[in-house]
Amino acid sequence: MVRLLASEVQQLLHNKFVVILGDSVQRAVYKDLVLLLQKDCLLTPSQLKAKGELTFEQDELVKGGQLSPMHNGTNYREVRQFCSGHHLVRFYFLTRVYSKYLEAILEELQSGEHAPDLVIINSCLWDLSRYGPQSWNSYLRNLENLFERLGQVLPESCLLVWNTAMPVGENITAGFLPRKPLPWANPLRRILVHANFHSSLEASKHGFDVLDLHFHFRHAWNCLQSDGVHWNEHAHRQLSYLLLTHVAEAWGVELPCRSPAHAGEQTQDPAEWEQPDPAVDRQPQANRDQSVSPLLPLLPLPRRRPLLETPRPSLHLPPLLPLPVPPPQVSPQSRLYPQDFNFSSDHVFQSDQFYFHSDVPSPTQPGFAFEADFNFCSPPPMPNFSPCYQQRAPVVYRGLPRYLVRGPYMPWRGRHRGSKRGAPAHLESRRQ
Repeated sequence: MVRLLASEVQQLLHNKFVVILGDSVQRAVYKDLVLLLQKDCLLTPSQLKAKGELTFEQDELVKGGQLSPMHNGTNYREVRQFCSGHHLVRFYFLTRVYSKYLEAILEELQSGEHAPDLVIINSCLWDLSRYGPQSWNSYLRNLENLFERLGQVLPESCLLVWNTAMPVGENITAGFLPRKPLPWANPLRRILVHANFHSSLEASKHGFDVLDLHFHFRHAWNCLQSDGVHWNEHAHRQLSYLLLTHVAEAWGVELPCRSPAHAGEQTQDPAEWEQPDPAVDRQPQANRDQSVSPLLPLLPLPRRRPLLETPRPSLHLPPLLPLPVPPPQVSPQSRLYPQDFNFSSDHVFQSDQFYFHSDVPSPTQPGFAFEADFNFCSPPPMPNFSPCYQQRAPVVYRGLPRYLVRGPYMPWRGRHRGSKRGAPAHLESRRQ
């Protein structure tokens, strides 16, 4: 996990279309991401608690929310969107992981002008608590239908991240839960663990990424709100760091080396936040229907361009003594392997191919009030630099290189492809 500044998040998501689907916890994920795209500050408690407001930090309410009567029913709808010159983030409120409403959302995305580059989704608490005694069996069936349908609809270049449901407290008083007892002998927090296990397996089986938020926040009880379901602003900022780090690794982007957070922002021990993700190893989603190929011989990987250039320290080194020049050695001609063409040193972000124009001006931020014990905007502490001839910045490589599209807002009408998952005995490789 890397602590990112607003300018770095803007560059990472430059010309990207991000879609977030889920309940009120995922709505807070959307809000913190929208805020982090504009400012180096945290959400306020009132912003976290607000529901269906007409506008939030330059975004707009597209459907539902306060545009219609507010309620806590399973047919509640809320669609929000943030659009700037080079960023598009959209949120859909879900009360069930798979339904006719989700099919309508997929049809809307499929018929839209731009294809999503990143989809973040979770739905669990509503599924398990609001749909009767058979909700568990329905949830398992709906998970299978969801990932099967997403594999058919989403383009190959889209990265889908399934967020596991975050932990809940022992005493839950959230307004969306029914007042009558749930139809299980075990408490909801234990049922949630089993639900996360099955959803993670189902997502991995279809080749999608899993971010285990339940694991990362399993000891962060001091960040849990009094209702036992929602989390405070510090937890959601850590969640954004985890999510963006996961996305950067999946896209092959090198992030700057920086401590997780400043003093005052960190709410847990750093080692606790930086636990590795226990989700199963993933394959590139562009090849999620292909079988696992045998390992290739290891070759030296080319150095990729970092997200931000590492600053060179200004050091006054003493003059170096002349070294004896060794005699020239004739080295054998190196062979060119086919794998060398799989890597590219081009920029990840291609702003010259961006053609999405918005009438919404870029937001300007006048001052912002901070708490007395919190200073998010102060410059990060600089590490002790070693001499430039000894310094080597780390590079992140995860799996095989992903397929890079020419532009994030690429029209994709007519790109519907049939699913081949129904016949496991006749799996074929997908052509990119």
